[in-house]
Amino acid sequence: MNLRDLVYRLYARRVEGRLDHAQVPKHIGVILDGNRRWARAAGSTAAEGHKAGASKIQELLGWCAETDVEVVTLWMLSTDNLDRPDDELIPLLGIIEDAVRALAADGRWRVHHVGTLDLLPARTQTVLKEAEQATLDHTGILVNVAVGYGGRQEIADAVRSLLLDHAEKGTGFEELAEIVDVELISEHLYTRGQPDPDLVIRTSGEQRLSGFMLWQSAHSEYYFCEVFWPAFRKVDFLRALRDYAARHRRYGS
Repeated sequence: MNLRDLVYRLYARRVEGRLDHAQVPKHIGVILDGNRRWARAAGSTAAEGHKAGASKIQELLGWCAETDVEVVTLWMLSTDNLDRPDDELIPLLGIIEDAVRALAADGRWRVHHVGTLDLLPARTQTVLKEAEQATLDHTGILVNVAVGYGGRQEIADAVRSLLLDHAEKGTGFEELAEIVDVELISEHLYTRGQPDPDLVIRTSGEQRLSGFMLWQSAHSEYYFCEVFWPAFRKVDFLRALRDYAARHRRYGS
C-alpha cells in the first residue's frame, strides 16, 4: 500500500466514523457513467472499461450494506445505448449479463430488472429473468438493474399498462379519465411498490439526469461526482452520503 492509498483509507474511515446512519438514504440511484472515458485515459479498450465498471458494482453494494441502504438502482444500459455499433454493444451486453449473474450468485442481493425487456436480445432477457427468479427470497438489498431503461419509455410503458389493465376490467374511457392520478400511474412503473430514490449519484462529472427515473426522482437529491465510474472509491461514496445528510429536504415546501 502506498502513502496515497493509506491517506485515502484513513480519510474514508474518518468520514465513515462521523456518518449518522439515521440520515442515510434508503434508496440510492446510481448512473454508472464514464467507463469508456476511463478506458481511453488508461490506454485500454471500451470493453475493458466496461469490465472494470462491472467489477465496481459489488464493491458499491458492500458499502451500501455497511451503511444500511435498502434499495439500489444501477443504470447499466439505457435505451439510447442500444443504438451503439454492434462491435461495442454485443460485448457490452455480455459484460452486463455476467454482472447480473454475479449479483444473483452472490446470495446477498435481491435482483429486479427495470427496463423494457422486449428491446433486449433474447439471451439478455433470459439472464435478467433467471436472476430475478433466483433471488426472489433473498432478504438483502434490493438491486434494481436498469438495462434497456429510459425514463420516458418507463412512463409510456406505465400508461400503456394502465390502459390495458383497465380495458380488461371493462372500465369506460370517461370513468378511467376520472380516476387517473399520480398514485394510479405509479402502480404501473417498473419500480412499483418501492420507495422513490432519496439520492441519485452520477459519476464522470456530467451534471444531468439523461432521463434516469424521471418520475421517481421528483424529490430526489442529486450528487455529481467528478471521477469516472471504474475509479469510484469508498471515500467518494461516503462523501455523497455526507453531502446528502447535510441537506434539508423540503419536498417542494
